[in-house]
Amino acid sequence: MDERDFLAERFEEHRTHLNAVAYRMLGSLAEADDAVQKAWLRLAHSEDDEIGNLGGWLTTVVGRVCLDMLRSRTHRAETPLQARLPDTVVSEPAANPEQQALIADSVVLALLGVMEGLPPPERLAFVLHDMFGLPFEEIAPIFDRTPAAASKLVSRARRRVQGTAADPDPGPVAHRRVVDAFLTAARGGDLDALEAVLDLDVVLRADSGKALPRGTHVLRGREAVAGQAATFHRMATLATCRPALVNGTAGLVNSSIDGEPISVMSFTVTDDRISAIEILSDPERLAALDLTRLERGSPTVL
Repeated sequence: MDERDFLAERFEEHRTHLNAVAYRMLGSLAEADDAVQKAWLRLAHSEDDEIGNLGGWLTTVVGRVCLDMLRSRTHRAETPLQARLPDTVVSEPAANPEQQALIADSVVLALLGVMEGLPPPERLAFVLHDMFGLPFEEIAPIFDRTPAAASKLVSRARRRVQGTAADPDPGPVAHRRVVDAFLTAARGGDLDALEAVLDLDVVLRADSGKALPRGTHVLRGREAVAGQAATFHRMATLATCRPALVNGTAGLVNSSIDGEPISVMSFTVTDDRISAIEILSDPERLAALDLTRLERGSPTVL
């Protein structure tokens, strides 16, 4: 094995972690891959024998790359992520755990939209410290600040996100039971049963993409969301509506008879009630969904 192959092998040992860091920063799987690839290029052109802690070095590099990408979004005045749903991982329950590590749990997805409103330095410091446990001494050099200044960034970020995202029920069995109850109520057109499974402050976000006039829209509250009962009934009675893991938790995938994906639904469950529903029906992003891979049990990325 030559030196470059050895270096590539060492890098691959950290790829899952680096992808998870970048995804939580950017909310985009494609951009996360780009950030990790840039980290590899920097490693390949570095003096490897001068790197003591490779994992820490790579995390720092990915953090700086993500910080630059977030700042670039701001400068280009791009549409923030709350105007579109984050990229989605869809899989069968037996999916590769390394792929599910991109999500880890539904708390991450609940926080992505909230964190989009954070200034890039606060977002990065929050992700690295509160989600990955990096000490302030390792975070500070990314910003060329002191550990005390890094601690202040995290504290400000915590105050901004506190109370804005509910803690979902961590139990997969309980989560699936609630989603199944929603599906049963939707199929039967049972409005009372549908309302019973929805949290009083439930939020529905639907993303139909730029190609459609409606784009992304948000409904808040049990009455408004239950008012979509006819839409839920149509989706739930499709012959190709099937359960799947969406972002690591119970969800639904709807497709046409010929296998073309129509929508992907994900759910956040809190205290045995659905507190958030996300429906991705963007034709452009759904076109990349390969349901044959889903049938084989491999994670499929939108």
